[in-house]
Amino acid sequence: MIASQAHWATHFDAYLRLERNLSPHSRRAYLGDVRALFDFLDGPERAEFDPLERRFDPNSLTRLQLRAYLAHLKRGGMARSSTQRRLAGLRTFYRFLHREGHVDKDPTREVRSPAPRRGLPRFLRLAEVRRLLEAPHAAHHSYPLRDEAILGTLYGAGLRISELVRLDHSHVESSGLGACLRVVGKGDKTRLAPLGARALERIERYREQERPLLAARAKRRPATRVALFLNCQGQRLGVRGARALVERSALDAGLPNWVTPHTLRHSFATQLLENGADLRAIQELLGHASLATTQIYAHVSPAHLIDVYRQAHPRSS
Repeated sequence: MIASQAHWATHFDAYLRLERNLSPHSRRAYLGDVRALFDFLDGPERAEFDPLERRFDPNSLTRLQLRAYLAHLKRGGMARSSTQRRLAGLRTFYRFLHREGHVDKDPTREVRSPAPRRGLPRFLRLAEVRRLLEAPHAAHHSYPLRDEAILGTLYGAGLRISELVRLDHSHVESSGLGACLRVVGKGDKTRLAPLGARALERIERYREQERPLLAARAKRRPATRVALFLNCQGQRLGVRGARALVERSALDAGLPNWVTPHTLRHSFATQLLENGADLRAIQELLGHASLATTQIYAHVSPAHLIDVYRQAHPRSS
């Protein structure tokens, strides 16, 4: 079936939203993968045309065209991991087309994914984390209590940045076992993340002292009643703003420029492992669907593994 590119994008988005239950951020990424392929196939002479005018026949895509596209991405300097993710997005698109009966064969199955070059995740030591948490006050941020609470929550609960910005007031819970966060993760899956006393204290100080000031700046009141972390306009803090806040704080603390929100998540997991937590427990705390994703942390700290060996192996000395 030949239809406009906008037609295919709209129907694919509906599938991702209604049947896969993906977040807006994930849907944008998948649609970006598909549109990038459309642009390559059309060439620069048609790239500026309206997607309603540009046509696409899913059955016309060949293995050679797909390989040429991957080579084009490589020539453009795209990292292997990013190329692999682009191809994964196209595979999801073609699985959708095949399931709906729009294609007879799936050309993405005939192309191998680029072999990933797995690097070990970078992480911060405890002294570096302390410097980062102190940065909002030391560097005189406009809202240091909020920024300190955000940094403390990312590190203290090992959250993804997308999970942090989705937190509401009601997601901070207390029980006889202590404080925890009700976290909405990938695929809208909910988990409970334990929260340390210091992280909870930072959140409470922010809620009492700075959040009312930020909420007063909002023009749309209903949006401020539920969101935990607010931006300078009194609305829910977004992923981009939260990421910029973390990166600025890292620079203020004199930390390397590779520090990102995910670095705090890596630091959380690495320090749990070094202090005796098993991978299965870390998997649950991080919200990983597969233990294979968590196993990378088993390779992060050789010193920890040597200590385990010396304590557990009968012939280690």
